[in-house]
Amino acid sequence: MPKPPAIRLTTTAFVAIFLALIVALFMQSYLRLELQRRGFDVAYAKDLSYLVVPPLLFLMLFQVLGQQKDFLIGLFRWRHLSLRVVTSAIALGLLLRVAWWSQLIARTSFGWARSKDPDGVVGPVFAFNCPPPHIIGLGFFVAAFLIPVVEEVVHRGLIQSAFVHRGRTATILLSALVFALFHTPSSYIFVFAMGVVFGAQFWNSQTLLPTMITHATFNGLIQIDWRCLHGTWNPTSDQLPLVTLGSVALVTLILAMVSVVRLLIKQDAGVPDTPRP
Repeated sequence: MPKPPAIRLTTTAFVAIFLALIVALFMQSYLRLELQRRGFDVAYAKDLSYLVVPPLLFLMLFQVLGQQKDFLIGLFRWRHLSLRVVTSAIALGLLLRVAWWSQLIARTSFGWARSKDPDGVVGPVFAFNCPPPHIIGLGFFVAAFLIPVVEEVVHRGLIQSAFVHRGRTATILLSALVFALFHTPSSYIFVFAMGVVFGAQFWNSQTLLPTMITHATFNGLIQIDWRCLHGTWNPTSDQLPLVTLGSVALVTLILAMVSVVRLLIKQDAGVPDTPRP
């Protein structure tokens, strides 16, 4: 497979991208807190506030996007987007979500993750109850469409493409690191791992569509298994560690990540060795 095409970003362009991301996320946080102060639900406020991010990034990065317009348009290629590629991308999203739940269960089982709420219910107690249609609908629109498009264009389309000259491994790791830094600190490790997966997908396919599908699948599942499935599990110290459950979760995590790697290898082998137009 030929090396993915690269773009040349000046130091000024890099600074502009980073500042634009910081400003957009700061404005989102400010708007989210303001909406919460006015009585909006936390999740609904988070989704509503994200609507300001795409237009802000577009305005602040208008010049950079204009300079790279033809390159970015070329990354939305349908030529290699077969049913197998789409199925593989969806499977990667499902496996990443399984991995996320597995690591959470494992950390809780071994006492590595504890609730800070002293009055937290020991549980486990779970109930399935989705928010009203307008809330869950906005959640799907933001999480499964806007966020994948914005983050993949910026982090893979621009940032990763600018690192290509450093070689495959360094390029993917660097872009994954930048990707993680623009998320909450508590999720750095897992988001970095996701960034590696998205980066490898992009390197293999040379198109943003598979990464967007995987990203959308993972984020879309959050709307179901996080916003609809309400649960509390806060085992007490004398119950820990839950070795059997924790071990099963760790094995599931390993199997999920091994499956992710195998799918990426198959994707790499399945892309024609033809130059990108």
